[in-house]
Formats: sequence, structure tokens, C-alpha cells
Amino acid sequence: MNVAAILRRHRWVALLSVLLLAPVLVASTHAPVRAAMQPPQAGYSVRDLEWTDAERGRAVPVKLFWPDAARTGKVPLVVFSHGIGSARDGYTYLGRYWARHGIASIHVQHVGSDRALWQGNPFTLVARFQQAAGEVEAVDRVRDQRFALDQLLAGEWGAHVDRARIVAAGHSYGANTTLMSAGARVMRAGRAIQLRDPRITAAIVISAPPFYGDDDFRPILSGITIPTLHVTTADDIIRIPGFGSGVDDRLKVFDAIGGAHKVLAVYRHGTHNVFTDHRYFDSREVSEQVKQATEALSLAFIDTAYGQSTAELARWQSGHRALLARYDAR
Repeated sequence: MNVAAILRRHRWVALLSVLLLAPVLVASTHAPVRAAMQPPQAGYSVRDLEWTDAERGRAVPVKLFWPDAARTGKVPLVVFSHGIGSARDGYTYLGRYWARHGIASIHVQHVGSDRALWQGNPFTLVARFQQAAGEVEAVDRVRDQRFALDQLLAGEWGAHVDRARIVAAGHSYGANTTLMSAGARVMRAGRAIQLRDPRITAAIVISAPPFYGDDDFRPILSGITIPTLHVTTADDIIRIPGFGSGVDDRLKVFDAIGGAHKVLAVYRHGTHNVFTDHRYFDSREVSEQVKQATEALSLAFIDTAYGQSTAELARWQSGHRALLARYDAR
């Protein structure tokens, strides 16, 4: 099994999203550029940072959500990876929520698979997305996460980060990036590719596409032993001729993951893109319900991942029974 085979099926998932969302996202590329430093919010500040990894000659822009709680103590940190065709500002609702609750987060923009894919000749759009979902970019995304974490910890913020509580998180393609950082192990030409970052001590994977190439994901994912949270929906299904990816794929990833502590939440409603800032195909009610539930669940998971009582997770499940198609905590 090799990385190219693993990512080939995920590429087609991404391409369907391209075809469905192109009219909306192409228009969004013409939005005004945001200021590098946004005004302070209640309890936190937001800053866009323009970093470059000189070793790779690759830009790594990030958006940093920094809680005021860091002024008086050390705070947990989430390193977030976006889905294909998105950007560092695609999941700000999570960054703002975490910051209000004393958790810093750095949202990495992956320049080889970000919003720039929508720009250029529309007849080469599919080819651009195919390249973005290829092996080289998949590895570069993991290195982007690592570089952003290096930069943050080495800079002025590093002294205020609790290095025992660093979480990797991501949606869709970003969930695969997160799984690689968390310890997924794949084979290429008889050689193991393993890019685990030992500083990552918990992971949140949202709508994680599977690692394809084998019906048994355990050899790939069983080495992930840190606590993991898996979030999806019963409607998280994408189909094109000859291919389908749905909630069963997300469940297979969950089952294959190792570790003594893992949590799964499957919402009754919500499309694959319900977890982004924008609302494409979901009603306002569904969008708000899923996002608010995911915010609260992520906070409860982070608490329990680092030794807090599981009572918060139990209370979350009890309060969201009507929204859940399945919930599993092990």
C-alpha cells in the first residue's frame, strides 16, 4: 500500500466538493483582504501571521487565536488544518470558541491545497485539485503543521503554551493531515512513511476520509495511541459515478484507531461541509446546532483527554441525545 493509493480515493471526495461548491467559493475569493491584526475580542485576540519555511521555500500563513488567559498562566493549544480548497479563516467559529474558553489555536493555511486552487483557468480546475490531493502535498501539509508549531513555541507565545496539552485537529483533508501527525503509518515502495509529531498528545478528526488501499485500516491507524475525538454526520455522504464515501468510512477510521480513549459523535443531520464557517447546503438551524454541539464536545473532550473527569462528556451526550445518531466513548 502507498500514499498515492491512500489519497486517490480521498481526491475524488475532494473533487466532488469542488464541483458542488465552485460557484460559491469562486465568488468568495474576491472578498476584501482582512487586516493582519484584528481588534481584540472579549477575552481573546486574533492575529494573521505570514510565516515562511525557508528550508522548503514554502509560505505557511496562519491565523492565531490567543486567549487572555495566557497572560496569567499556560494554556492548551490546538493546531488546526483546513480541508482542501479552504484557508486559515475557514473555521473561525472553533478558534473563537476555544479562545473564549482559555484554549489557544493556530489555524494553518496549506498553500498547495488552499483557496488559491479556485483561481485561474476553470478548465484546469480538476487538474489543480488532483495535484493538491497528491502525495507531495499530503506530506507537505503535515510538515506545515509541524513548522507552525515550531514557530509558535519558539516565539513570544511559546512560554505561555502548556506543552503537555497540544492538540492536532482538522476537517476532511485536514483530518487526514491530523491523523498523520498523530501517528498514522503508511507504506510506499516497501518503505514506511511515518510523520508523527510527538508533541501532539490528542487529536480531533472531523469528517475524516479513510486511508484507502486495504480493507483493514488497523495496520495504518492502530499505532495512533493518543486520545482521539471523531466527529461526523449521518448525511456526511459524497457520491460520484464509480465512487462513494460516507459515514461508514468515518466509522472504519474510528474503529481502527488505537488508544485507550477515543470518542465518536455522529449527528443525525448535516452535510460534509456543515463543519465549515459557511453554510452551503444545510439549513440555518442544522448548521447552528451542529457547530454549537461540536464546539462544546471538543471542549469536553480536551478536558477529559488531559485527566479531567469524563462527567463532562456524559453531560454533553445527555444534552444532545436528540441530535445524535450514534455516540461511542471508549
